[in-house]
Amino acid sequence: MNQKVKVPASEIERLHAMTSYERNLFAAGVQYIAGIDEAGRGPIAGPVVAAAVILPRDFFVPEVDDSKRLKPSLREKLSLAIKRQALDWSIGIVSVSCLDQINIYQATKLAMITACNNLRLRAEHLIIDAVKLPELSIPQTSLIKGDSLSLTVACASILAKVERDEIMEGYDKLFPGYGFAKHKGYATREHIEALFRLGPCPVHRTSFEPVKSWPGEIDYAGQL
Repeated sequence: MNQKVKVPASEIERLHAMTSYERNLFAAGVQYIAGIDEAGRGPIAGPVVAAAVILPRDFFVPEVDDSKRLKPSLREKLSLAIKRQALDWSIGIVSVSCLDQINIYQATKLAMITACNNLRLRAEHLIIDAVKLPELSIPQTSLIKGDSLSLTVACASILAKVERDEIMEGYDKLFPGYGFAKHKGYATREHIEALFRLGPCPVHRTSFEPVKSWPGEIDYAGQL
């Protein structure tokens, strides 16, 4: 027999505190609030991925937090729960080749804009982690550490992180030896050692060190 798990009062209070921006917007008559966040600004390999999510007023998923604070197994579990309860959600992906052409900051903005534009519902207000998107004619709030301050942004951070991790796990099969499934493209010691042993592959960012200063020409077949 299924039994409901009792959520501690401290967790309910924590989640309530993370909805202060949302509650103020709902009180002002805003119906559709989109939280936007990204994953993949820092790695030296792989795309940058953003997620946008619109939650209902009665959204309740315990343990939602900044994705960086969560174990991978919990992130995946929460991602499914968020998608089930969300009114709408979407993903924006900017490839390595595009990222290298326009720089990581512009790529981050482009991924966020794409995620927002991919929503089926028309967001009436955006809560964005640390970035402003004047390209979108939608009222918006930019929050430093938004994934810790806004429940909607925290949900977006989880969706973006899980999506990007899945992409990197796929790259691990396409380009074995680098350990992408483990470090997800970040410049760990294992990754750097593999990079110098094998050389860059098509999903390494040529605008990031140490690939940027790689000696000689890098001939990528099928740049991703």
